Amino acid sequence: MSQFDFTNSDVPVVLSIASSDSGAGSGIQADLKTFSVLDVFGTCALTAVTAQSPSEVYALHPLPPDVLLEQIQSVSDSFPISAAKAGLLPTAEIVETVAKAAESFGIPILVVDPRMITAKGVRMMEPEAVEALKTVLLPVSRVVTPNVHESEILAGFPIGSVEDLKKAASTISQKYDIACVCTGGALIESEIVDVLCDEGELTEFRHPRVEVPETHGAGCTYSAALTAYIAKGMLMTDAVQKSRELVSAALSHAWHVGSHTPLHLSVQ
Repeated sequence: MSQFDFTNSDVPVVLSIASSDSGAGSGIQADLKTFSVLDVFGTCALTAVTAQSPSEVYALHPLPPDVLLEQIQSVSDSFPISAAKAGLLPTAEIVETVAKAAESFGIPILVVDPRMITAKGVRMMEPEAVEALKTVLLPVSRVVTPNVHESEILAGFPIGSVEDLKKAASTISQKYDIACVCTGGALIESEIVDVLCDEGELTEFRHPRVEVPETHGAGCTYSAALTAYIAKGMLMTDAVQKSRELVSAALSHAWHVGSHTPLHLSVQ
């Protein structure tokens, strides 16, 4: 009898295509932590290396597209990928590489977290990359999870209310033929309001706002959780609900580390 326990041999495999965060609060570091607590096997392909802390991005260094492609291919050749998440894609060439790789390697579900602008307003994607995201990547993806600032760019109008957020989710979903979760944390509301539009149906999610000094990595954690839940076969509406609950709990249990308070994930 084997000494190994293979009871988890059918665990879903998920892929994070994202940047490295030296402060470990966002990017692939946040994604892999999230995948682990949600019992899926996480793999990764780096798009860029960043020098950052929870409070500031000091530098961003995109990797060559061929290096990214080699990473995705090596993972795809080795594991049956159930779903992938695309995070920070800083250049048009990187966006195009991800779109082609998803098709070439048969990645069945792609979740896009369009890291165009940080919560503090720092631009992370070149203008050409944003256009490539719109024209090349979103049309071949399953769901996109823009924050308020990113929703404004994708929808093409300002957002100042929940009604605007609903309109944006519907506009983005129809425009790019994709499910869209507009996350409303940046709205001035007493609650967190997220809006999902999937196949023409709008669903509103409301959660208590967690008052914390920092929310760095919340968006990455949210989209990574959504990827994991979808990979496990959860319906989109349930996956969105569970993802927000996980992020809220992580913010509620934030650790005090040095001068920062990063969110903390605990085993579900």
